[in-house]
Amino acid sequence: MATQITDRSVLNNGVEMPWLGLGVWKAKDGNETVAVRSAIKAGYRSVDTAAVYGNEEGVGEGIRQAGIDRDQLFITTKVWNADQGYESTLKAFDASMKKLGLDTLDLYLIHWPVKDKFVETWKALEKLYRDGYVRAIGVSNFHIHHLEELKKHSEITPVVNQVEYHPLLTQKELHAYCKERSIQLEAWSPLMQGNLDHPLLVELGQKYGKSPAQIVIRWDLQNEVVTIPKSITPERIVQNAQVFDFALSAEDVEKISALNENKRFGPDPDNFDF
Repeated sequence: MATQITDRSVLNNGVEMPWLGLGVWKAKDGNETVAVRSAIKAGYRSVDTAAVYGNEEGVGEGIRQAGIDRDQLFITTKVWNADQGYESTLKAFDASMKKLGLDTLDLYLIHWPVKDKFVETWKALEKLYRDGYVRAIGVSNFHIHHLEELKKHSEITPVVNQVEYHPLLTQKELHAYCKERSIQLEAWSPLMQGNLDHPLLVELGQKYGKSPAQIVIRWDLQNEVVTIPKSITPERIVQNAQVFDFALSAEDVEKISALNENKRFGPDPDNFDF
């Protein structure tokens, strides 16, 4: 169980990934640079972006402004749907690296399982991994059947599956599947896009002297799910990291898990048209 912000999950290829990171979805116009710089100052060592976010350059600038050694950081980006396929993925990777201003990437993900394309895309990721440009490769928004299809055609098992995960969408079957295969589950939209007013989360916040957001982040960590809450506000970024000075009881973890409604705030990976 993560007890400090420096704690890391050991991925199935031996690479270590911080349990807590900063998400920068929708962060633009310099806000992403401030957010990354603030997060690193607050002790974060993981930043998650994507080509489609349109902010890789700003993230790279935030990394440079933070002024710490590159090898202390864990940087993730993702190949977008329109760029999927073998050659186009390799080109997209080069474009992302130029924008980020990095020589190597810590984690490269397939953003969504585009039908008839994600297998070829994965083969490009395998090449990037073998050639040493990426320390780890994984997927995002993959259901079990997507992972099973990928397994038929791949030589490398994904290290991470980044999916929508929160108290209203606990994805127990997927989580168990990934755990059995040493695929680290990672949560996007862990704070349910701000929908944190559930009475139980408020009650537990009062019990532990924490905000509902901090309760949810702690719940993620105790469920061994890497989490990347998004914020562009320096104060909120700091607050989101103040989750290592307490632990939820096993009973309270179960109470939160019982809130599951299989409710998505984002698209279903079996029904998306972008």
